[in-house]
Amino acid sequence: MNWADTSTGWSWNPVTDLQQIWAYPFMVNAFRAGTVVAVLAAVMGWFMVLRRQSFAGHTLAVVSFPGAACATLLGIGAGFGYFAFCIGGALVIAAIPRAGQGGSGQESALTGTLQAFLLACGFLFVALYKGFLGGVDSLLFGSFLGITTDQVFVLTIVAALALGMLAVIGRPLLFASVDEDVATGRGVPVRVLSVAFLLLLGAATAEAGQITGTLLVFALLVMPAAAAQQLTARPATSLALSVLIALAVTWTGLITAYYSPYPIGFYVTTFAFVVYVLARAARTLSTAVGRYRTVRTGVVA
Repeated sequence: MNWADTSTGWSWNPVTDLQQIWAYPFMVNAFRAGTVVAVLAAVMGWFMVLRRQSFAGHTLAVVSFPGAACATLLGIGAGFGYFAFCIGGALVIAAIPRAGQGGSGQESALTGTLQAFLLACGFLFVALYKGFLGGVDSLLFGSFLGITTDQVFVLTIVAALALGMLAVIGRPLLFASVDEDVATGRGVPVRVLSVAFLLLLGAATAEAGQITGTLLVFALLVMPAAAAQQLTARPATSLALSVLIALAVTWTGLITAYYSPYPIGFYVTTFAFVVYVLARAARTLSTAVGRYRTVRTGVVA
């Protein structure tokens, strides 16, 4: 069933339209789950982009697919597979230190190898499954349809725990992310923080992947954070902007998809991409204007 089949069309009255959307319990749960996922992905993604670990985040998003496929093959809940593979993948990536000569290159090589192998395993698990596996598209591209109140509750608990732990390590993690060498010299446990963050990123990816799908969770992880960091260099402001952008594109995507026969993932990704392009253009324009004013001031002087 398409969401568009349940609607009478956009009336251009926001209050009426929202009342129509929220008249359906599955849409209420979709907004609740989308809000939780957007906030968690935006915060984790902000640190991920700052730490230049977007490739690691993409890999963790991809490996959630073989995790869910393996769990389905074994006859257990897909959620267990999401968390097992994402957290396991985070531990493997964390095994290679980032610091030191060649550390970054080794991490990228290991991450790429892990991603290719586990993605191939995912399709093997699907091929080995003898029953009807009609949820492959949902595993890859996600679906906000059919989310229950219990699932929203579990998502909220996981998000609260992950964000709470991130709040505890947030300040030293920010220090280590901005200048790892100085942080090490000041006695900050950089290695421990790196492992802890990857584990939290794995948990966040596993949670978001159950809703957005393994191929689209990366959009919420990277694009709102990347756009926010283009607009301001102030950490607190940038982090808040990342959350606001993620919420805006998620809510807008849900509303648009309700009145359309096309999937939610397309709209969320497209809207996030548009915001990033606009933020990038604004940053480029601001830089050009600043250079022009500097040159003109120098000529006048």
